[in-house]
Amino acid sequence: MNNSSGTPLDAPVSGNDSDIEVVDLFPDRSHLGMRLDRYVAAEFGDLSRTYLQALIDGGHVRVDGQVRRSSFKITPGQRVTVVVPEAVEIDIQPEDIPIVVIYEDADVIVVDKPAGLVVHPAPGHGSGTLVNALLFHFPDISVAGTSRPGLVHRLDKDTSGVMVVARNDRAQNSLVAQWQDRTVDKRYGALVVGGIEEQEATIDAPIARDPANRLRMAARREGKEAVSHFVVGERFPDATWLNVSIETGRTHQIRVHLAMIGHPVLGDRLYANNQSRLVTAAHGIERQMLHAATLTFNLPGGERRSFSAPMPDDLVAVLTRLRTTVT
Repeated sequence: MNNSSGTPLDAPVSGNDSDIEVVDLFPDRSHLGMRLDRYVAAEFGDLSRTYLQALIDGGHVRVDGQVRRSSFKITPGQRVTVVVPEAVEIDIQPEDIPIVVIYEDADVIVVDKPAGLVVHPAPGHGSGTLVNALLFHFPDISVAGTSRPGLVHRLDKDTSGVMVVARNDRAQNSLVAQWQDRTVDKRYGALVVGGIEEQEATIDAPIARDPANRLRMAARREGKEAVSHFVVGERFPDATWLNVSIETGRTHQIRVHLAMIGHPVLGDRLYANNQSRLVTAAHGIERQMLHAATLTFNLPGGERRSFSAPMPDDLVAVLTRLRTTVT
């Protein structure tokens, strides 16, 4: 998502010739009366509110074509148009941000990423990311001749759990090949709304960008292959705990697939339905209940290893409360 600051909203937008991306958002009934700044911030979960506030103040956010103040109350049926600046090369600075290291050797670092931590710098998040932390704690990282971490995969801001990072070209090449060959075993825990009758199932549905909302992905026939498997781990009156494994790694794959079958991840604002919003609020859930539990892959030297991250405290607390409601 991109644009150089100062580009007028009315600048032409056409394919690769444009340096801006225009995103159209369509409020529904659940957004009635919500302030414009809060609505846009909720839809752009990976961008900071300060950054989005600057876009609104700069006239880069319009409602039905009109520039509005941050306090403007939106109504279902309106179109909110956001012009998002172009991604630019960022001089990434090391920052003393605490991180939990599960494993490290000369080639890789395996970390337990907390929910709320953005993985890499982006518009609105030029600092305070996992990448900034890695450069501080591991200054010897060098990939492709530069001092930067070798990110092979990522987790969404509000997803917690295991991530592996390459420290050098040898590790980067090895990990990329394993991801491409689909030999990496990726297992997640997900708390979803409602009861699921099947004990286990496979969801095989291609995923592409949602044409109605550029922030979302969707199950679409023309999309890229995406396969997810789940096994029910525990059932509650209004929710189900799932153990999920994925063959592919499409953007938002688990979130999209579970929402597609009518069981969105609790706390997931982007793919929520009315039922999941109600249950999320009822249990005081503040972020999507998705956790990358285990990652299994070959170290560059050939040894196959499995690394796990314990369930975070907020997810444990929600599951504990749910168990007290079971009769």
